[in-house]
Amino acid sequence: MDLKNTLLEVRKSTGMNRREFAEYFGIPYRTIQDWELGNRQMPEYLLRLIAYKVKMENLHK
Repeated sequence: MDLKNTLLEVRKSTGMNRREFAEYFGIPYRTIQDWELGNRQMPEYLLRLIAYKVKMENLHK
């Protein structure tokens, strides 16, 4: 699975929309949008950190 699909799954697992997700993690909305649409490649380490934070803060819905 590629990074954009993994990011999308992580975001959807939280029940947040793009704007809420971007604000929660302090990442610009357009950056999240570009990553999810495949316009830009997100760093793999950042995806791992986001997934870890979601897991540790029990953000899964």
